[in-house]
Amino acid sequence: MIIKLINKDTLICDNFKFRCCIGKRGVKRNKTEGDYCTPIGTFGLGPVYYRADRHKKPITKLKTIKIIKNMGWCDDPNNKNYNNQIKLNKFNKGEKLYRNDKIYDLILVVKYNSKKVIKNKGSAIFIHLTKSFKPTKGCIGLSFNDLKILLKIINKNSKVKII
Repeated sequence: MIIKLINKDTLICDNFKFRCCIGKRGVKRNKTEGDYCTPIGTFGLGPVYYRADRHKKPITKLKTIKIIKNMGWCDDPNNKNYNNQIKLNKFNKGEKLYRNDKIYDLILVVKYNSKKVIKNKGSAIFIHLTKSFKPTKGCIGLSFNDLKILLKIINKNSKVKII
């Protein structure tokens, strides 16, 4: 199953059309760390991270991981764990997954720059929650209900196509 981002505010999957938001500076083929762009291409998906203290485990065929305190995603190109989940501490700094603003209460990882990680190519590209549909730092934002629907209909072979 292919999920298609067809413009800056529409994501299509199967017979569903979802309102979304993307990176502040639009889409870009040659994404770099911190450029506020959503990467162009076709990417695998998963796992799904969720805040068990706020929500039930989502219904999905993908692997699920509970978000705990000190869980993060490395966005430091000079760290050997760049673009991977990390434990935040004084040695590992990065994007905090356990947040107060609730945008990371439910996260679907986009497998961008993940097979052979390239420094400065970009990190922490997710499909995550949004309430306001304001532009992101490069991720795709969906409402809570829409992300729950998406997680029910996709599987481990699903991909997202960003054009």
